[in-house]
Amino acid sequence: MNITLNDIPWGAIAPIIVLQLILMITALVSCMREEKTNGPKWLWILIILFISLIGPVLYFVVGRRND
Repeated sequence: MNITLNDIPWGAIAPIIVLQLILMITALVSCMREEKTNGPKWLWILIILFISLIGPVLYFVVGRRND
């Protein structure tokens, strides 16, 4: 079974990709602006970038400090 780019339902997938990018950018900006995080800031940036959907969510739930 060969699937080409023309076979992908882009109308359904594009909004999900856009929302993922917005979430990732928001998490990165928040991480960069935070003075202190729970753990090294460089590690949170890597988690946000490389663990697709779960990374930004983990940062907002666990990584931010609530001082």
